[in-house]
Amino acid sequence: MTLPKRPAVPIAAVPGSVLRTVERWHGSGRLRHGDHVAEEVPVALVCNGAPFAVMMATPADLEDFAIGFALSEGIVAAAADAAIEGVEERVEGMEVRLSIPAARAEALLQRRRTLPGRSGCGICGSELLETALRQPPPVAAGLRVEAAAVRRALRELAAAQALNALTGATHGAGWADAEGGLKLAREDIGRHNALDKLIGAMHRGGERPDRGFLVVTSRASYEMAMKAASAGIGLMAAMSAPTALAIAVAERARLTLLGFARDDGHAVYAHGWRLLDSGG
Repeated sequence: MTLPKRPAVPIAAVPGSVLRTVERWHGSGRLRHGDHVAEEVPVALVCNGAPFAVMMATPADLEDFAIGFALSEGIVAAAADAAIEGVEERVEGMEVRLSIPAARAEALLQRRRTLPGRSGCGICGSELLETALRQPPPVAAGLRVEAAAVRRALRELAAAQALNALTGATHGAGWADAEGGLKLAREDIGRHNALDKLIGAMHRGGERPDRGFLVVTSRASYEMAMKAASAGIGLMAAMSAPTALAIAVAERARLTLLGFARDDGHAVYAHGWRLLDSGG
């Protein structure tokens, strides 16, 4: 039996991937070859020398991840309040060390919060309901976006996902300008992690949240809506469905929330006034 040809394995792997041997079955034939798979490692975030959280994540763009996580989780109020002291590879995984103001470190200690992982589940381990479910302040009006721009951004995000194209295992989050031109993209095995990386990259690169919009390849969960609104982003388009709690957060935070965003349409769940009908 003739097996389908397997594309040649790239010489240089995309960061966040590793080469493993796989035995591929097709009908009655078998083929062993090298295959790139996405990495998943524990990433410890340490603030002022004290461990705060361990997340399962893809070990790429970790400085962006740490800054974005610190912002979206309310550890700091501004990117300038967090400085990366170092990123170190350990036997058990990766460690990212952050320096934050003493007052913020004390408040962090009082939260007594531990996040045990699960690919970026950001409320696991929260001890109180009011800690787990945070309501971000209302988002400023910001720009209005044509539907055609959203479609363009989704296409460009798909093209920018080198790690997912190689492994088929990662989520993507992208930041686009008013015309839908993709300016930044980040990937991770966890959808929350990908968004944190993007938020961190936006702040480190000086991107203003009122000058663009967000596209994500995942569903729109509560925390995705919370993180987007907390970052001051006015519009989030998700390729999959939103949850009821995400819609409630979006409604209260004045976040325009789109679900099932595809090249042929989308569904508007909250604050559709930011979206303009560009026709076709």
